[in-house]
Amino acid sequence: MYELIQISEHDYYIQSPAKIGLVKLNDTEVCLIDSGNDKDAGRKVRKILDENGWTLKAIYNTHSNADHIGGNKYLQGQTGCKIYAPGIECDFTRHPVLEPSLLYGGYPCKELRHKFLLAQESDAEYLTKETLPEGFELIPLPGHFFDMAGFRTPDDTVYLADCLSSRETLEKYQIGFIYDVAAYLNTLEKVKTLKARIFVPAHAEAAEDITELAQYNIDKVNETADKILGLCKEPLGFEAILQRLFTEYSLSMNFEQYVLVGSTVRSYLAWLKDTGRVNAVFEKNLLLWERL
Repeated sequence: MYELIQISEHDYYIQSPAKIGLVKLNDTEVCLIDSGNDKDAGRKVRKILDENGWTLKAIYNTHSNADHIGGNKYLQGQTGCKIYAPGIECDFTRHPVLEPSLLYGGYPCKELRHKFLLAQESDAEYLTKETLPEGFELIPLPGHFFDMAGFRTPDDTVYLADCLSSRETLEKYQIGFIYDVAAYLNTLEKVKTLKARIFVPAHAEAAEDITELAQYNIDKVNETADKILGLCKEPLGFEAILQRLFTEYSLSMNFEQYVLVGSTVRSYLAWLKDTGRVNAVFEKNLLLWERL
């Protein structure tokens, strides 16, 4: 873990729970794509920088989930590097309590205020095309989170952030976190058409062809949607839907899984309602979901 893997003349990634991209800008300066999940990850990245005699100029965050921005504060404090994040992701990076608050739907209890959901604040600036290194391309990848983005480098490496999960991850957890299901499916369809020398997803192996994995992720989304529709053949409240999904998928409920899977299921229900496949009704002061 935290091994530096070279994939082109200038491009690397650091093998970690969420892969960290590293791109050489010149002989002595580099930038990172994300920073890992915590201060300890930041220390390990700093060690790699020091061992290679590299100066960190900037961190480009793909999105603001804690496992991608957790090393920001430490690395910025140590190196004075700039930090950039796209759109709403920049606001969440500046104010990371927004992540567990969003997931829970209110002020998060202490079981949700930990490094896996709540990173330390960092001084981020809005990512624009003008703030990118020369030759970089910004690739919008919304769906998993608000304004998530990927990057294409001059060496034709595409860093894909969290728009893809590995088969192993999906087979183990079944339901990947999604904020906007419609946007996520559109992103995956776009990713299927992309060509690059190599793709680096944060949570799957680097690969020259990503089409088959993108389609597998699409299929899992549709499978989950069908399962929710099957549960809603009778009017059910959100908690009952969530409980039955956990039971059918043999998942274990805890606070973290409750908010991550629960938030995703709410997003599925919103998408299914907006596409005319479920109806929301209020009975005896309960919100119930029923398949149309």
